[in-house]
This record gives sequence, structure tokens and C-alpha cells, in this order.
Amino acid sequence: MTLITANDILPKMKYQKINYDRVLKKMIASWARHDQRPSILLHSCCAPCSTFTLEYLCAHADVGIYFANSNIHPKYEYLRRAKVQKAFIEAFNARTGTDVKYYEAPYDPKSFMKMAKDKGVMDEPEGGLRCTACFEMRLEIVAEASDRLGYDYFGSALTLSPKKNAELINQLGLSVEKDFKASYLPSDFKKNNGYQRSIEMCNDYQIYRQCYCGCVFAAKAQGIDLKAVNAHAKAYVTGD
Repeated sequence: MTLITANDILPKMKYQKINYDRVLKKMIASWARHDQRPSILLHSCCAPCSTFTLEYLCAHADVGIYFANSNIHPKYEYLRRAKVQKAFIEAFNARTGTDVKYYEAPYDPKSFMKMAKDKGVMDEPEGGLRCTACFEMRLEIVAEASDRLGYDYFGSALTLSPKKNAELINQLGLSVEKDFKASYLPSDFKKNNGYQRSIEMCNDYQIYRQCYCGCVFAAKAQGIDLKAVNAHAKAYVTGD
């Protein structure tokens, strides 16, 4: 089965600003014309970002969620977000009759800190080069997992957030794609009222929505009380 890739479409758009949502729609239309239902492994940073993303993609493809977020601090907050993500997928499958797979990468915060130190981005502001390096790291992780697990495409639910630079994420994904068999799935999931729909789904499924992106640098910059976060997360994870 030969599947369309973003690189089959992008050269025709070289003289205009790229609308990655439009690119994805063209790919979906190609799947429909050729009676194809591809498999997609989607990196997810949290359950809220996977809500509308799954609702949208599962109509056209078989989707797996890969929770790979060693940037999240502290540990119990990571465990809480992973538990919420898995619980949402189970509830979503039960309600919709889909069969979204859940995978979780090993939690290795030392690797994230080493990456930030080695690239000299520890003191970068939120939204700067540290975030770029973090996006790239997680895209590489999900691309590797896509090849290992036999998925046709890899992508990220990060583009649902209005606070994330979708153009940058897509450029990084297309660059990462060159080193793997799986093709990158371009997206801008916040389009089509995607972000608003995610809020509705969070309320409907009663999903926990975190108050900071995840890393210790962002949390400290926002003045987040990490001790309180850890205590609340631990109580959720342990059931105390």
C-alpha cells in the first residue's frame, strides 16, 4: 500500500504560506479516494491535547497514542498525566467503539535535563529554543517507536494548543522524518475549532487539565508551587 506523504503536497504550495491543516485534509482525501485506512502513532503530551485529535483522526485511520514526556516534572505529576491519558483512551474507546492503542515510553527525566544542558537551552524563555529542542526530542522518540511498532505515520497532538507553534512543530517533524521509515503526519489540530472542542470534551469526560506545560523551567517561570503540585498528584496516583 503506497500512502501519500506531506512531501507529495508541499512542493505545490511553495509560493504560499503553508496551511498544515489543509495539507492533512488533502492527505485524508487521498486515503478516502484509494480506500486506505492507515495507521498513525501520535505523540501526546497530555489527555486534553489528545481529545479532539483522536475524535478527528479516528474517523480516517487506526490511531495509537504514545505518551513520551520525560520533560514533565515532578515525577508524580508525570504519573498523574500518564494515568489520566490512559483513562481517557479507555473511556473514549468504550464510548465510541474505537480501538485506540496506548503506549508509554520510559520516564527518563535525566535524559531531558542532559539534552537541555548539552544544547545550552536551560535558561531559554518559555516558547524559545528549549521548547524547540524538547519538541524535536519527543518527535524523534515517537518516530522511532512508529518504525518499531509498524505504524505508517507519526505525528504529535501538540499542535492542538494555541500556545504551541504549529509551524515550527511541523517543520521539525518533516526534518525528523528523513531518518525514519514512517512518514510525518502534518497537522494544525487547533483549526476547525479543535481547541474549543477539546475543552468541551475535557468537561464531558471530566479530564484533568494541568496548569503548566510540564518542565521544571516553565513551572518555576510561572511561579508554580511544585510541592503542592506533587502532593496533589501523588494523592491522585496513590488514591490517598
